[in-house]
Amino acid sequence: MGFEDVHQAVADGSVHGTVADGWEQVRDAFAHNFTRRGDQGAAVAVYHQGRKVADLWGGSRDFDGGPGGKPWEHDTAQTVRSATKGVAAACLLLLHQRGRLDLDAPVGTYWPEFKAHGKDRVTVRDVLAHRAGVPALDVPLTPAQALDGVSGPRALAAQPPLFPPGEEHGYHAQTYSWLLGELVLRVTGRTLGRFLADEIAGPLGLDLWLGLPAGQEHRVGRIGPTAAPEPTTSGALRARPKQSVHDAYADPRSLTVRAFAAITPIPDENDPAYRAAELAGSGGIATARALARCYAAFVGDVEASEAAAGAGAETGPGAETGSGAGAGSGGSAPGSAARVPRLLAPATVTAARTVESAGPDRVLVVNTLFGLGYMLHGPSSPLLAPGSFGHPGRGGSLAFADPEHAVGFGYVTNGMQKNVTADPRAQALVRAVRDCLT
Repeated sequence: MGFEDVHQAVADGSVHGTVADGWEQVRDAFAHNFTRRGDQGAAVAVYHQGRKVADLWGGSRDFDGGPGGKPWEHDTAQTVRSATKGVAAACLLLLHQRGRLDLDAPVGTYWPEFKAHGKDRVTVRDVLAHRAGVPALDVPLTPAQALDGVSGPRALAAQPPLFPPGEEHGYHAQTYSWLLGELVLRVTGRTLGRFLADEIAGPLGLDLWLGLPAGQEHRVGRIGPTAAPEPTTSGALRARPKQSVHDAYADPRSLTVRAFAAITPIPDENDPAYRAAELAGSGGIATARALARCYAAFVGDVEASEAAAGAGAETGPGAETGSGAGAGSGGSAPGSAARVPRLLAPATVTAARTVESAGPDRVLVVNTLFGLGYMLHGPSSPLLAPGSFGHPGRGGSLAFADPEHAVGFGYVTNGMQKNVTADPRAQALVRAVRDCLT
């Protein structure tokens, strides 16, 4: 398979990277994101059959240009918001796969304090499928409380359900962080960020952190709001065609607003303290190639070159050695025969992408589809195909896998547009991937 080096001028800088023969449409769509869809700085990567076939980046590292207008580099990473959720869910699925976590056991089996106020029947499966009934807090946490690792779980344990657990579903935008984090801590004695580093990011050589080490801070760009061209009819939540959706986002008393405001005031996502925290619902930091490689490894073996290159890199909270620049940035040439075994067994993948929650979402106020920790392909969150599973990040980022097409996909951006799912930039790239496969 041949590869083309890409060095292409665009409106806000240049697009760089590589694409394999037959995947040039991804390069073209990515360049058009800068000229037509308002991207400031971004990266995209695609794995196919365990091999990286597209690895592109461009624009500025910071959404506002930043001091000196630094460009997006090969190893630039970004906060990916809720795209973190799918990676965090894989940690629980690994524990289940290893026989350490029963998905159908009550959460209180592992976390007894959570049983309070009628939550004794909430299962781990309910948590992953957004059926736990606690998407918001009666008393929101301050940013300092949200980051301390203690106040969030304590508040959730004391929170009465806001809808009948196990019977309805509603997107747990912020509280997902403490639900998953506390479960992993109670089962393993490790924080979720440490477990992710030890069991997923380290073995795969990923530039992917939940709890950014201080030595990696210089690589992370600033995210922030950015204007978008007028939307298309892509099915995105940002179009908000229904009055009920508009009303939900406008009403400070609605469950929608309360769910997203579980941390009040809104934390500074560019603050080193926020980046160093372990918020499994919103605080992950990654490169696009790390997300694509991670999802590719969920569904199949992947080439070993990047894992080998990542040896010695900082892999998680408390890491003190290694520059981290090696992870995912070198090694043997594409097409090396060495492979890293898949992370998730076929049965685990089947469980992850089986519909658990479907229909009206009490928080997002549209019909949503959830598997075990993943959004599934559907009108409100279109992915590659019906078998795809993954997770978007509010404002733009997206990562998913498609087992039937043997694809792992990752897109990260620093420009947060006004959408929850189906970002038009990510969707343009997904369409390009689909075209390359046909």
